[in-house]
Amino acid sequence: MPVITVQQGPRSVELKRDLVRRLTDAMVEAYQIPAEAVQVWIHETPTDSWGAAGTLTADK
Repeated sequence: MPVITVQQGPRSVELKRDLVRRLTDAMVEAYQIPAEAVQVWIHETPTDSWGAAGTLTADK
């Protein structure tokens, strides 16, 4: 059973629904497996707990 893990900043439920659907569809096509075999885990990190290029994402 494939598990896809996505680490990201906060997104809307609508965007996450679309992401899960698209990732599942891609795995079904690539691996020729049923959609029920695919799991997608979304780990959201608050913008004040994540930085890039020396700056907190919350400060951008």
